Amino acid sequence: MTLRLQAAILIALLGAGSATAIAETTTKDISKKTGEAWDTVKSYTVEKKDEAMAYGRKLVRQTDREIGALEKKAAKASGEAKAQFESDVKELKAKRAEASQKLDEMGKASSGAWNEAKNGFADAYKDLQDSYHKAVKKLK
Repeated sequence: MTLRLQAAILIALLGAGSATAIAETTTKDISKKTGEAWDTVKSYTVEKKDEAMAYGRKLVRQTDREIGALEKKAAKASGEAKAQFESDVKELKAKRAEASQKLDEMGKASSGAWNEAKNGFADAYKDLQDSYHKAVKKLK
């Protein structure tokens, strides 16, 4: 089954309007929000560690909701489209676990290790959001 046919089936299953809206939101907003979040995390100093941790937890919770929405769509899909969705969700959960681990490391980081730890989380979060963006883009 070609990718184009998979996409057509998926759009039919999800409703053309909602798939288009999701894809448009992803294209316009996700990249911008990811870049802003990445920049925000990287701007925190060790003196603002508590704020950085709260912001990081907020980002991870938001991503959990996004992954949950994809899981719901996967449950409604069938055949190869369902398999692709499930594969994407599995990958996203692994990347989410990585981002969460990096967030934990950031919370435990000493002042000497702060920059490395916050950059590690920022990069893991950006990778997670980039993967989410690619998964949602497949809905086009």
